[in-house]
Amino acid sequence: MLISTVSISIIAALAIIIKRQFFPQVATNYVALVIGIIVALIPFTNHLIAEFHSEIFLGMIVAPLLFFEGQQVRLNLVVKTWRTIVSLTVTMVILCAIAATAMVYPLVGSLSVAVILAAISTPTDATASEAVSNGLIIPESVGNNLKFESLFNDASGIILLNMGVLWYVNGGVNVGQTFLDFLYSAGGGVIAGGVIGGASMVIRQALFHSRMNFINNTLNSGTPVKIMYLLTPFAIYYGAEAIHVSGIIAVVCGGLVSRVEAERSRLLNPKVAYDSVQLVNLITDLLNVMVFIILGIVLTRVTLDEEITHGSWDWLIIGILLYLANLVVRFIYVRFVHRTAWKRSMIFALGGIHGTVTFALAYTVAETSVQTKDFNLVIMSESVLIVLSMLVPTILFRFILPHQQTNQSLQDKTIKIRTAMIERAIEKINQIYLPQELRNLIVYDLRSQQSDTSLGEFLKEWVKNVRQPTLPKEERLLLFQAYQLAFREEREYLSEVQQEYADIENIIYNLYQEVMLAQIAVMDNSVVNSHD
Repeated sequence: MLISTVSISIIAALAIIIKRQFFPQVATNYVALVIGIIVALIPFTNHLIAEFHSEIFLGMIVAPLLFFEGQQVRLNLVVKTWRTIVSLTVTMVILCAIAATAMVYPLVGSLSVAVILAAISTPTDATASEAVSNGLIIPESVGNNLKFESLFNDASGIILLNMGVLWYVNGGVNVGQTFLDFLYSAGGGVIAGGVIGGASMVIRQALFHSRMNFINNTLNSGTPVKIMYLLTPFAIYYGAEAIHVSGIIAVVCGGLVSRVEAERSRLLNPKVAYDSVQLVNLITDLLNVMVFIILGIVLTRVTLDEEITHGSWDWLIIGILLYLANLVVRFIYVRFVHRTAWKRSMIFALGGIHGTVTFALAYTVAETSVQTKDFNLVIMSESVLIVLSMLVPTILFRFILPHQQTNQSLQDKTIKIRTAMIERAIEKINQIYLPQELRNLIVYDLRSQQSDTSLGEFLKEWVKNVRQPTLPKEERLLLFQAYQLAFREEREYLSEVQQEYADIENIIYNLYQEVMLAQIAVMDNSVVNSHD
């Protein structure tokens, strides 16, 4: 497992590099999916990756990912739209399951197996939705509904799956008990997520607000708080699963609680708040890519396994029927129940993407008393569903949705403004008194903001820095003040440009953030604080 984890992490890092260097216009998730397929096709790399285990995958990857995804949504918005969320994640899910069951039953011949297939086909995947709309603009209301649905509909699918398995094993099902199980699982997940997430929040804030926080450097650096924060999704998920409630819903609710905490405590310790955001962004990017690498590996392994694919091709037809049933019901439901416009209803219907959560649920069937041939049918049919749910909207959205401004256009504008900003700062530095050696040092750093320095220049600077003795304190202070003056000049230039052009707010914001981060970097490694 350790070798597998390290291997997937390295592959994920390579996937991100390959995407950014060679396929900037392609969604990272698709690049990761293709790389996962390649890994599975090469015997050596395929051997490094352990067999897919649904519990490990849900607990170690999906749980933290959904926890951080939950932080992207305001709790106030969830409270305001709870009726819509329940409608999409309970009522619509049940209708999708009924329609899918009815469509595949004639081919399957077993009502319980049809229910299992239908139940697994209902949950959508929060991590897969962005891949199909890369570079396109989804209406805000539709995007919110898709996010809410994918975050909260897993419990419905899990309960329906459990009902189908019990039906398969016992030859019957207690609908009343199933309904109570759903209430316990979903409601318990909400409560468990709120309680465990809230308790974790209180402990973290108690550490920050304690008197020792201003004395103890360890607490002030936030290391214990950061560790507690990173462990929170695991505590929530496994704590919820231990009392047999929905761990998936619990981590989402815990993420909602943490979002409020972050909003109201970011200035209590700004450095910890900033470090936490960067850490979460890093982990989220890595986990997202890992999810699709694993999806590519599992899809390939299932396809190449002759024991699974051997026999009739009913699984292909069943997978298509599962997709069509969900697509049609989703469209009709939001079109007539939610009274959504025709085009937005179509976008919502197509936007219900299935991914690794569907695979994880399908693999849980292997741990039950379901026969091998029926399990193989489930795996192959759900694989077809996953592929169709990603492929169809990827193609159709290119004709339905408006395109975002091209990355090249944004990049050209950003380069133009950043270049002028840096020249303004260098001009200011050239106007003040500064020893030539210090002037060269700061001008080089300012030019590097635009990557306007070569590898050769960097190596020369590196050698020069190694040979150079520590600057006297007076020169360190002078250099520090010059840096601050340069950054202030850059910010002033951005303010002027923002007032002149009203259509480039995002560019100005990103550049302003770059300047602030550069200033923080200089202050963290400040020459003023260097030792003689």
